Amino acid sequence: MEKTFVILKPDAVKRNLIGKITSRFEEKGLRLLAMKLCNLTPEILKEHYSHIADKPFFPGTVKFMTSAPVVIQCWQGLDAVQVVRDMCGVTNARKALPGTIRGDMAMSIGCNLVHSSENIEIAGQEVARFFQESDFCVYQDTPAVYSEDEK
Repeated sequence: MEKTFVILKPDAVKRNLIGKITSRFEEKGLRLLAMKLCNLTPEILKEHYSHIADKPFFPGTVKFMTSAPVVIQCWQGLDAVQVVRDMCGVTNARKALPGTIRGDMAMSIGCNLVHSSENIEIAGQEVARFFQESDFCVYQDTPAVYSEDEK
């Protein structure tokens, strides 16, 4: 089973959408392995967003991402990385399709409610960056999520 990483960004926290967004992933059948409410630092953001750290908009990203707490989550499921990416919708929320988190609840490119890992390799790096092994919970399988031949 794949693991993937999600950040519910400051706008999701400020708009009281933590439960609504989390419930979408739960309803899909993904398993929540870890979750924390935390404040991100400029240092961790520079590491996390290293691929855009040299862009002119990066200081604004840091200002936004440190403006309020965020909720970090680790989800697990078959094809979890792509499933979560598809559920989030495209980065520009005004272009995100209805039915996606951004398409239904956001209007901005930057204030777009969620971050999700873009591939399996990055998901592993992001999960390791934000969670320790002791943060993960283990519990019984949820029944009737996958057919027997998919497990």
